[in-house]
Amino acid sequence: MSHEAISVFDMFKISVGPSSSHTLGPWRAALLFINKLKNQQSLQKIIKLEILLYGSLAKTGIGHGTDIAVMLGLSGEDPVTFNVDEIDSYINDIKSKQTINLDGIHSIHFNPSADIVFLFNETLSFHPNALTFLASFEEGNDVAETYYSIGGGFVKKEGEDELSEQIISIPFPINHAEDLLHWCRKTGMSISEIVMENEYCWRSESATKIGLLKIWDVMKQSIYKGCHTKGFLPGGLNVNRRASELNKKLLGNATYSNYEEWLEKISAGGSQFNYILDWVSCFALAVNEQNASFGNVVTAPTNGAAGVIPAVLQYFTAFCGGNEDEKIIQFLLTASEIGSIFKKGSTISAAMGGCQAEIGVSSAMAAAALTEVMGGTQRQALMAAEIAMEHHLGMTCDPVGGLVQIPCIERNAMGAIKAITASQLALQSTPDYAKVSLDEVIKTMWETALDMNSKYKETSDGGLAINVPLGLSEC
Repeated sequence: MSHEAISVFDMFKISVGPSSSHTLGPWRAALLFINKLKNQQSLQKIIKLEILLYGSLAKTGIGHGTDIAVMLGLSGEDPVTFNVDEIDSYINDIKSKQTINLDGIHSIHFNPSADIVFLFNETLSFHPNALTFLASFEEGNDVAETYYSIGGGFVKKEGEDELSEQIISIPFPINHAEDLLHWCRKTGMSISEIVMENEYCWRSESATKIGLLKIWDVMKQSIYKGCHTKGFLPGGLNVNRRASELNKKLLGNATYSNYEEWLEKISAGGSQFNYILDWVSCFALAVNEQNASFGNVVTAPTNGAAGVIPAVLQYFTAFCGGNEDEKIIQFLLTASEIGSIFKKGSTISAAMGGCQAEIGVSSAMAAAALTEVMGGTQRQALMAAEIAMEHHLGMTCDPVGGLVQIPCIERNAMGAIKAITASQLALQSTPDYAKVSLDEVIKTMWETALDMNSKYKETSDGGLAINVPLGLSEC
């Protein structure tokens, strides 16, 4: 069976906000372009460089920081390790000097306002998120290469087989949910155990576990920092950060000095429905306020939906007794497989499928993962994923001002709550009686994406983006 082998670390990437497709993807594309020229020993022969942004990358690129990401990538900076506190000074230096140091080794004249071109009315056929690098060399020859940011930080170079580097021999090849269920039935293993067996093809079990705990550590940091940062989000909408105020309201005069003590205070606060509901919302808001501020988050599976999985996992650790490394690893492994099935059968790009491809997929991932770690069966986990997506079908992407703020931040809170509800429904249900399968809902999601008007696919040409006046201070 032909299959695309996707690792858990393909679905979960440490990233810089605000968008995996509009920030991380172009950043990685720029790195790919620069590294190719460096390997060909032609990087230092460049005398001029121009970048063309098409479709959704052009229409919402400024709000998503696409131009910033491209410049950082061309400079050879790593999105995983780059100090986000230096972004403003770094970019201002390029603009003021009108010089960019390619990969940190070759400086050329570069005027961002002229050399990064936003082609608002041009879209390439393969994918709405496209960018072309045009390089001129000393010898007088030119090179043009086009890349597509296809969602979740995944990048495809034009002319290359998307699967060429990902078709490897794994013990349990999976394209569809039914494939996953087949292997679970045949082996008796859980979803997370199946995924871990496949991960051996990339690295050892210990390396996978260490990497996943690092992913969780970044998620925790984004929650904690977001819950303790006041002010307004950048971009001109003057959206007030709410997670910090909600955190203070819920904890009152409680004192703590680090994440662990903070989590203990939260857990000790009770189990009332409203209390837990407020905290789940707070966790999700915190992450996506960090994301909107060019902070460090985990693409899960996208940046626009980065708050759903951390919020549900934090709910599990704070209120369900799940603050154990093995449970956290199990959760993330299960979530990643559900996300990869959606990517293969539909899309995780809002520019292709609307917000159902981001919040909907992340909610389904979280629902399945929560169901497994709460003791649900493999079929109940898949049922939870189906329920979560079924109630996100058709969700549009219409960001106000092209920013990942309105309605994106609140949607993460709603996606997290839906994931928990879907999990509870599945845990209290018998999958034998389910009328809709996960594969059927993924097929429906893709058909819905194809039918959706392009103005609702991350272009800011419709919906809230044109009906909400710019400059509002709150949603």
